[in-house]
Amino acid sequence: MKEFQRLVDIIAQLREPVSGCPWDIKQTSQSLIPNFIEELYEAVEAIEDRDDAGLLEELGDLLLHIVFQAQIAAEERRFDIVDVLRKISEKLVRRHPHVFGQLDVKDADTVKLNWERLKKQEKKERKSVLEGIPRSLPSLIYAQRTQEKAASVGFDWPDIAPILDKLEEERQELDEALASEDYLLIKEELGDMLFTLANLARKLHIDAESALKDTSRKFHRRFNYIEEHYRKNGDDIHEASLEELDAVWDLAKKDR
Repeated sequence: MKEFQRLVDIIAQLREPVSGCPWDIKQTSQSLIPNFIEELYEAVEAIEDRDDAGLLEELGDLLLHIVFQAQIAAEERRFDIVDVLRKISEKLVRRHPHVFGQLDVKDADTVKLNWERLKKQEKKERKSVLEGIPRSLPSLIYAQRTQEKAASVGFDWPDIAPILDKLEEERQELDEALASEDYLLIKEELGDMLFTLANLARKLHIDAESALKDTSRKFHRRFNYIEEHYRKNGDDIHEASLEELDAVWDLAKKDR
């Protein structure tokens, strides 16, 4: 708590109108949004890379932004960091009756369903269980969060078998759309297929966003292998045929 208070005091000093930092004084809640988002993604990247030193630094940067936002709010007499801490502590206790109360739960999935039910009871002003999902989320995360919230009221298949059937149905509909050469229909059917794949990932307890990112990075490594192959041999990759590129790709798959 001593170090936390030190950070709060430093931010307050940086925002001091007379002796503070001109850049920090100039910032608003809105102007900090791009940096806030960037720091979040940098923290995520450090977690994915298992970079403890990087994560240590990025968590500090994130905390800086949280305290910074609270400081601006305090200056405008909206709320302060103590209000933020109190609210999240109360929420955690309230949303975990199986830990701080007498409720019995059987597994993590039940905990998640109960969390959504409690959240719905608290957010009485919301007309739909699907409200509250940030529109700016990456699409795969948005899809999975939408499916999770629908599942919280029982709108969910019991296992992956019907999802696999649905995936095949969507593939057939995509084939029909491709045959029609109707761009909007093709886009719609492709979206349906991606949504079903996200649902499959959810049921398998896999984060679709990170799964796709891992595969994209794997492709990146293997394609770099192809580029290195052509550079080492003094050949121009732009003049290679697809068959030649595929052959080197197979080497990349064995090597990496």
